[in-house]
Amino acid sequence: MTAVVSIGIVVLDEVFSIPEPLRPGEKHRAAALQSVIGGNAANASLAIARLGGLARLIARFGDDETGRLLRTRLKGEGLDLSGSAAIPDTRTSRSAIVIEPDGSRTIVNHFDPAMPEQPDWLPRNLPEDAAAVLGDTRWEHGATHLFRLARARGIPAVFDGDRKPTDESLISLATHPVFSAQGLREWSGEDDLAAGLHRLAAKGSGFAAVTDGANGVYFVAGEASGHVPAFPVRVVDTLGAGDVWHGAFAFALGEGQDAISAMWFANAAAAIKCSRAGGASGAPVRAEVETVLATRGSG
Repeated sequence: MTAVVSIGIVVLDEVFSIPEPLRPGEKHRAAALQSVIGGNAANASLAIARLGGLARLIARFGDDETGRLLRTRLKGEGLDLSGSAAIPDTRTSRSAIVIEPDGSRTIVNHFDPAMPEQPDWLPRNLPEDAAAVLGDTRWEHGATHLFRLARARGIPAVFDGDRKPTDESLISLATHPVFSAQGLREWSGEDDLAAGLHRLAAKGSGFAAVTDGANGVYFVAGEASGHVPAFPVRVVDTLGAGDVWHGAFAFALGEGQDAISAMWFANAAAAIKCSRAGGASGAPVRAEVETVLATRGSG
């Protein structure tokens, strides 16, 4: 079983699906309401577990009822939370999310500023079975710590740049920095994704990629560059799709796939998720991803 260690945020998402486009300043009646697991690292870990991996999640929970509820749900999904902690006198992160008919989402999040940033309580060594690590901008000190351990071990370190990092050393420490289109534009100051991508590759280890929704993924690997197209689906809900993508990508690298194969694998996982409601709870199992990948050469 391929083990991936993810570090970052856990959120309780209250997801409101509305039957018409969101109109700011007006009242809306939701057609459906779901309370689901959320947060980059939690969503990615959920995807890894669904794909058949051993998902080890390191996160800061609040010492509250929300935190206890999320821990129970995550353990029920098969996640290993032994590296996580409930922080006294803090509140677990929560979000209110509106899903529109076209699948787009609007998010309002609260994160307790009392959560400690320093990772001095984290282990000094990765688990022996760790095959890859994944970190993002939601806990940069923790991700930096994990990436250094991964570099020392010689295993993939995937950085989820869904927004501009405060600490740019995360990019150079990562073996595989992958930004969202918005995150890359924020970080690079370039509207042109190709220009931003080459700046990103020069900053890191020579590999860099950017996910661009239905347009697929663009990448640079050394002197080569290319594009991995998205799989077309009827979009129901994009919430958590980027997190599922990064979880699937880290998992595929951990089991020994090359970066291009891993991007195809992640594209398939994210496409399936987008066809389902409920955020990352719509993450697929391995057999579903393999079925989609079988259409790769069929046009």
